[in-house]
Amino acid sequence: MQPKELEQWIGTQYGVSAEYPWAVSPENAVFRHRENKKWFALLLRVAGDKLGCPGTAPVWILNVKCDPLMIGSLCSMEGIYPAYHMNKTHWISIAMDDRVPRVLVQDLLDQSYASTASAPRRQKKR
Repeated sequence: MQPKELEQWIGTQYGVSAEYPWAVSPENAVFRHRENKKWFALLLRVAGDKLGCPGTAPVWILNVKCDPLMIGSLCSMEGIYPAYHMNKTHWISIAMDDRVPRVLVQDLLDQSYASTASAPRRQKKR
């Protein structure tokens, strides 16, 4: 899944648009919930060596929040890495170069979206 295609899918699936908050890296995007403003995905362009890849050629990655119990097995797959610039216990980075199947990227986005959503409010007993 390529970056522009990903942005369109996220907009359709979750009803949110990419935000570009960094002047020093204007191509990097954040996707956040409307109601609580929490991030559920980041689309970043980073040097490949930041992920442990050979060379410094820039690569597009998608950071998503993930169940810590799944991170070890996911990071053993080609194209999935411990999170770049995020908490590596809860986040992973996915290379956006079609090595990771589209259906897996979408499933991981769904999980990230659900895990960062607001919890239902409890009614106070009076």
